[in-house]
Parts: sequence; C-alpha cells; structure tokens
Amino acid sequence: MDYQNIFVGGQWREPASGKRISVECPANREIIGSCPEATEQDVDAAVNAAMAALAAPEWSATSGEDRASYIDALSAAIKSRTDDLAACAAQEIAAPYGFCKGQVAMARMTLKFYGQLARDYEFEERRQGYFGQVLVRKEPVGVVAAIVPFNGPLFAAMLKIGPALASGSTVVLKVPVETPLFSYVLAECIQEAGLPAGVINILAADRDASEHLVAHPDVAMASITGSVVAGRRVAEICGSQVKRAALELGGKSAAIVCADADLAIVVPELAKASVINSGQACAAQTRILIPRSRYEEYVSALADAYGSMKVGDPSDPETELGPMIHERHFNRVKACINAGVEEGARLVTGGGTPEHLEPGYFVEPTLLADVTNDMQVAREEIFGPVVCAIAYDDIDDAIGIANDSEMGLSGSVWTADVEAGIEIGRKIQTGNFTINGFSMDIAAPFGGYKSSGLGRELGEEGLQDYLEFKSINLPAG
Repeated sequence: MDYQNIFVGGQWREPASGKRISVECPANREIIGSCPEATEQDVDAAVNAAMAALAAPEWSATSGEDRASYIDALSAAIKSRTDDLAACAAQEIAAPYGFCKGQVAMARMTLKFYGQLARDYEFEERRQGYFGQVLVRKEPVGVVAAIVPFNGPLFAAMLKIGPALASGSTVVLKVPVETPLFSYVLAECIQEAGLPAGVINILAADRDASEHLVAHPDVAMASITGSVVAGRRVAEICGSQVKRAALELGGKSAAIVCADADLAIVVPELAKASVINSGQACAAQTRILIPRSRYEEYVSALADAYGSMKVGDPSDPETELGPMIHERHFNRVKACINAGVEEGARLVTGGGTPEHLEPGYFVEPTLLADVTNDMQVAREEIFGPVVCAIAYDDIDDAIGIANDSEMGLSGSVWTADVEAGIEIGRKIQTGNFTINGFSMDIAAPFGGYKSSGLGRELGEEGLQDYLEFKSINLPAG
C-alpha cells in the first residue's frame, strides 16, 4: 500500500513535494504502507478545488433530494468496500477486526441518516413574523476543513462529511498521519459515487499544514475531532478570523454504579465500556464510581474481567484489545500508570505488556483502585486502557464527583431503577449519557460540555453547524 498521489478536485494529483509518511502497524512495528505528506501548497490546491466545486452548478444548484442521492451513493460505495476498509483499519489502528467492521457500519449508518435528513429538511421556509412574512433560508456554510483522529477516522469523517454534503457545503478532509491509508479506499468510493469534482478532497498532513488549512481565508468552518489541546488551537485560529469552529474533544467520563445494581450483569458490560478500542476512545467510561459499601466487591470483579480480556493480534477473532497507536503514546500511557501509583493509587491488575507481544505497543487493561478524584490519573484523559475505581458515599456525592471534571463528554449510570437513573442523568454535566450501558445514537446529538467541545454531531442538530441562516423579509401584502 504505497500511494504516490493525493486526491484533490476529484482526481489523483502529484503532490507539491516529495515528503512521505511511512505507516507503521502498532501491533508489530512493521511498515505497512506509505503516502504523500501534504504541504501548504497541497492545502491551497485542495481549498481552491473545494471553492470551485462550491460555485459550480453541478453542486451549487442541487436540491436536498439531489444531495441525498449523492450521500446514498457514497454509502453504497462504502458498503461495497467494507472488507477492504475494515482490513485496512485492522492494520493501521491494529484494533480487532470486528471493531473495525463496526466502524464501517457506523459510517454507513451516519450517511444513511443524513441522506434522509437532506430529503426531509426544509432548507427554505416561509413563516409569519411580527411585521409580515419572512422567507427563511438555510444555506451551506461553505468550505469545511474536516480534521479527524487516528482512532476511528472513517466514522469520524462521516460525522462531518454527512452533514456537510446534506447542507451543500464542500470539504477538505484532513486525515491523520498515523492512519492515512484508509483514505485512499475512501477516495475510490467518492469517485464511484459520482460526486462532483472537488466536493470532497483528502489530504494527510501534520500540524503545520493542518494549521494552514484551518487558517485558510477561503475555509468557512473547521470541524475537528481530537484532543482538548488541538481543539483549543483550532478555536484560537477560528476565533481570530471570526469563522465557525465545531469541536468534539476529549473526555474523562464517569460511570456511576448504584448500590442496587446487579454486579453479575454490570461488570462484563462496564468493563468493555471502560476500555473500548483499548481506551483510545474519547467517550470511554474511564472513571468508575462505586458505592463505598460495595467497593472491594466491585474492584475484585472488575479485576477478574480485565484479567480475562484477550490482548493481542487484531486479526485473531478472539482478540478484544489491540495496542496503543505508536511508541510515543505507548510510553505516555505507561508513564500515566506509574504516576498514578506514585500518587497513591493501588495497581490491582494490568499495567504491563505481555511478553509475547513486546514488539508491539500493547498495554494490558489496567485497574487502579483507591483513586481519589483530585489525582492526576482521575483528571487527565489518558487515552489508554487505564481505569480508575473511585469510592463514593451517597448518590449526591457520586454526582458531585462525576461533575468535578474539566471535561463532560459522556457518562453512564448502572442501576435497577431506570427512573432513578434518568433523574441522575438529568444532573450529570455531559452531552451524552446512558442508563445501564454505553451508547450513542445516530439520530441524537453527540458532543460535550465544558472542555469536551463546542457544537454537536449527529442528529438534526449535527446539521445546524453547516448551515448559514438567512432571513428575507417580504413586502407587506
């Protein structure tokens, strides 16, 4: 998988420089492919192509129905390449194949939702105002810089491409240098779907070229899924130019286990939700809040659950957890575990790398007990399979601990009383919350409170950021 060109203006083009990205499989450190690294000149070419497509009648004159047809065609093209996309992700991310195939399915579901929404949505409506009739139009925001992370890049890309296409906007998709190879299959899907040239352009770029993209004067909006640090930088650039920013950032989500919860039911599901994608998921439930009266009981059961999880080769259907994405992140996760122990946390299980997997960047699922919410491990997003077990006194104490965080992306409650769970959910300061599980719904808004982000993805609300609202006041009579 050694690619030589970039996808700009609906065709494969020679990049502006000879800079290359070598892609390493984190499971075994082998180089699995390479592609061009975009420069500022490549960014300019991609933005110019997106601007041209925005103005061309082939795209600008489309109706919601027309755009829905393109979205459906892209979904169908992705479906036809499911195995290729999943296999590519299993090598690039080294996540289990089943997880990677699920990401492709979620990407298609997202497109299906926005295709139907584009058909049903009123992009122009007349309403009766106080002074007469008003024609309210919802127009495309313009060229969108869509920046996606390494941990689920195809699904994250569709969270942005779906509403952007539905709105009539055009896209420059910036894919991560860690996992860029999937985007070449995606580009082939875009061609197969027959999208007008330049509606979607794709570049793999590092920080400097990415900042150039966000700051480009012809980019009307930047949408990023990434870390809080990266999101703040994007917001800073967009704020200085008064352009729109949509930020889906990090999390340090709390799972509240109620005293009435059934341990045998809760532990298997909660263990999975806390280390999904080896903890490389912004919504992973990495703080587990346990009533003091049942604390050791749950800690012991969770330790058994984590200890039984199979860590290893992503191609093995029995594998549940893959490695960290690269050596730098692997070292950071291990350092966070050590820092937690130095702060006073008790290492119950995990923390190491299985000997037979040492060539890869594997970290065993790790449970830290006796954690208090003021410890660094309880406050910072580790983005690895590291879970903090925190004791609480009563449910008000649990809610206070859950909300005592800089971030507010996700959360859950585990209880036999669903109505009580709903009431707890009303009090938790997060954008997404689940009772007795871990979920996000394509038809409902997803995003974060506080430093976890601005704006929402998914649902009808996910379309709003990609629209400009215009009021045309009609003459009396």
